[in-house]
Amino acid sequence: MLDLGAYLARVGFDGKPVPDLATLKALQRLHTQAIPFENLAALLGEPIALDVDSLQAKLVARRRGGWCFEHNLLFTHVLREIGFPVETLAARVRWNIPAGVVPARSHMLMRVMAGGTPYLADVGFGGLTLTAPLELTAGIEQATPHESHRLMPEGDKLVLQAKVAGEWMALYAFDFHEQLQSDYEVSSFYLAHFPQSPFVNGIIAARADDGLRHALRNNRYALHRAGGGTERKFLATVEELRAVLSGPLRIPLPDDPRLDARLAAVIAANPP
Repeated sequence: MLDLGAYLARVGFDGKPVPDLATLKALQRLHTQAIPFENLAALLGEPIALDVDSLQAKLVARRRGGWCFEHNLLFTHVLREIGFPVETLAARVRWNIPAGVVPARSHMLMRVMAGGTPYLADVGFGGLTLTAPLELTAGIEQATPHESHRLMPEGDKLVLQAKVAGEWMALYAFDFHEQLQSDYEVSSFYLAHFPQSPFVNGIIAARADDGLRHALRNNRYALHRAGGGTERKFLATVEELRAVLSGPLRIPLPDDPRLDARLAAVIAANPP
């Protein structure tokens, strides 16, 4: 059973949440700042459970992060508890996917009603996670606390795009066929066990903050500042990688004897 109070304390929400746009905006911004995106469970071969008790135990009580299914399922439970109507959807990722490749529907997002208007909500897309909900209206540029985004029509789908360094880049494509938790469990299991999955073989971690984003891909750390400017650092040792994960990314590292060996393997597989 969801402990709404514990979640609100975890993300730093003050006051009484109500099912309106102001609350939705505040929760999406706070969630993406407080709860990091991270795949250490898949990297270590840990089980990834998507029931509400497991999500609360990991992301709230243990203050860990997770990947899209964990983030967005937890957020769905929170929004529904507050009184928002929520439909759960799936998307085909296009970010960092070669042209012509059509991947599976491996990402979760939500259609949320607030004030009689439908919005796209998504708190689990790694380094470009939405830090504000977007009105589900095609063709208009919409500001967020970080990048501008827009939704472009493509047949019976919408394509979410972000303006990155002045250029519109496609993040994912989705339609409005509602998905169930069992659908996400299949996708989550596949991504955690497919031998070529980037979540099994490397590190993907990210967290938003006021005016900036922290992003880690394997042993390359980037600090992106809103409005332009990026600082990059190559992490050459396990100690440096641990410091970034537990420092700016705010991930309490699992007490697993395999962790350092897995971090060392990631470093060895990604030389300068």
